[in-house]
Amino acid sequence: MRLRSGALGCALLLACGDDGAPAGADATSSDGSGPGPVDTSGGSGDTTGSIPDPDPVVDWPTLPCDPLVPDYCGHPFPSNVFTVADADTPTGRRVELSTDMMPVSYYEVQADPTPWSRSDGFSPGAGIMVHIPGATAVGLPSAAHIAESLAEDSPTILLDAETGERVPHFAELDLSGDDPDARVLFVRPAVRLANARRYIVALRGLVDAEGTAIAATPAFVALRDGQPSDEPSIEARRPLYSDIFGQLDAAGVARADLQLAWDFTTASDENLVTPLVHMRDEALALVADAPVFTLDEVDTAFDPRVAYKITGTFEVPLFVDQPGPDAVMNLDDAGLPEAIGTYAFEFELLIPQRATTEAVQLLHYGHGLLGTRREIEREEFLELCENHGWAIYSTDWIGLAQPDQATIGAILQSGAIEDFDGMFARLQQSVVNALVLDRVIAQGVAADPMFADLLDPSIQAYYGISLGGIMGALYMSVTQDATRGGLEVMGSPFGLLLNRSAQFDAFFEIAKSTYEDPRDIQLVLGLVQMLWDRVEPDGFITHLRDEPLADTPAHEVLMRAAVGDHSVSTVAAHVLARTLDVPLVDAGGREVFGLETVAEPPAGSAYIEYDFGLPPEPDCALPQRACDDPHGSIRVLPEAAEQLDHFLRTGEVRNFCPGGVCSFPQDGCDPTPDPGVCAG
Repeated sequence: MRLRSGALGCALLLACGDDGAPAGADATSSDGSGPGPVDTSGGSGDTTGSIPDPDPVVDWPTLPCDPLVPDYCGHPFPSNVFTVADADTPTGRRVELSTDMMPVSYYEVQADPTPWSRSDGFSPGAGIMVHIPGATAVGLPSAAHIAESLAEDSPTILLDAETGERVPHFAELDLSGDDPDARVLFVRPAVRLANARRYIVALRGLVDAEGTAIAATPAFVALRDGQPSDEPSIEARRPLYSDIFGQLDAAGVARADLQLAWDFTTASDENLVTPLVHMRDEALALVADAPVFTLDEVDTAFDPRVAYKITGTFEVPLFVDQPGPDAVMNLDDAGLPEAIGTYAFEFELLIPQRATTEAVQLLHYGHGLLGTRREIEREEFLELCENHGWAIYSTDWIGLAQPDQATIGAILQSGAIEDFDGMFARLQQSVVNALVLDRVIAQGVAADPMFADLLDPSIQAYYGISLGGIMGALYMSVTQDATRGGLEVMGSPFGLLLNRSAQFDAFFEIAKSTYEDPRDIQLVLGLVQMLWDRVEPDGFITHLRDEPLADTPAHEVLMRAAVGDHSVSTVAAHVLARTLDVPLVDAGGREVFGLETVAEPPAGSAYIEYDFGLPPEPDCALPQRACDDPHGSIRVLPEAAEQLDHFLRTGEVRNFCPGGVCSFPQDGCDPTPDPGVCAG
């Protein structure tokens, strides 16, 4: 297998076009009979057709492709027409994707849709996507203007079909490719959607580059205007669309204005959290009060600030068939993960010199993307532990650690994206490893006669940065030991982060060499998100504070973001903060939609932003690239270390920045925004 060059990939992208004319090239006349002009609503809007509306019945046909979007099989996505009825699931549905809608790679590999059939709905952090040929971003509510999505005249509507309420969101075009005729339109929820909930998506007022309204497709016109259709799925959906049009009308969205509408159902909480919670409970029951570990090396000369650098291994119940990349989850007859013995994973623990005069508390550290446990050896962490009295320890986030980089690239390059299911199985194992390591340190190492007087396990806390901040939100949702955590430069869901992350550049180049059509890349990311939900914050975050899992305490987190972060966009940090319903600590910066700004929050979770003088983040689906990446800038600030320590010990979020203003401008960074960055 070979990787095509970037130049060839770009050439193929530019050469890739639709085989036929784009939808809307032949506009439908007001009576639906043939070509003709359309009004500014994007279609005729004539609902006086010969077919009367049937009684509303919420039911769906199962389709391989949806004729509502004939230009791209698999759109709109997600959609209930890609499910089947299943009385054994909490939602009453089960995802059933056709082989036809799975993208085909350059190597003629087409993904196997089987792993997705475990889902009883779609991602609650769904990047809702649809290809509307010729559509522009004109008038769309952007990430910087989310409030506009709730306005009466918003061109995009996301409606909770259970409550009838509009959901705040933003809409944008995919700008990662070079072909303007193959761009995906995204509707992205500004807050995580509810589990096991039906949502309705509606579009109206979309225009092309000349300001002309986009015509609705013939299939949708037949539904909207009651016109005859030879398409069987249209006839089968008329009762469903009686309900959809009725709900939209009740929300103030006129049927005549619609260019497209559809619905989808999110996965149930049980579907998303059960596998990992089952693994946690089984593993900790097997470990009990006797965690098994080995100290391989105790180094007393590593650094003057470190009394002991300890490396060793610890035994963890193993739920995958082998501990390395390419792992496969071992499932029992009920489809739940089952342990098949144990494996010795590596860990590292640093005990500061300060511990020789007073016992220090325990801090579990989560490393960054494709990193390792050895990140705790960095200067800023040595200072944090010595100055504030913490023993810091870590193990690898296997699945997204350094040894996994080649495997991730190979899966993406091949097009066999179902193999990502194994990567996520390995990542689930890593969460179990982290939970077992807490017991090893607190009940094992801290009880060892050599270290018992140095370590005080009465406080166990967590601190994660980047991937560690993201996975930390998941860890803090399931841990039974730590109740407070610091989540730094974090966000969720991954599907939102990847398009806005400069760290994903290399993987995008691989994807572009694998898929000629940029719509394929975005569908792949949307599909992968559904599998990722079982081991990322999007699937678990509702349990972090207000709805703890069984036998699990409530947790509180300090969330910190760097404005202008190149690697983890604050757009995703805001989604996470809004979902947790935490206040924004006033640090002299901007306001954030959906968050209450407070000078000093009450004890508990909060979100705060540090400003490093960059221009505003692009108001589109692109990474910030101006100036130096501030992704690692918070961790080195003494004020930030003081804030973290105070929160982990007291549960209070205080602002230690000079004068309460967390502004630390970079030298030579011009904060002037680039007006052309989102020109596409």
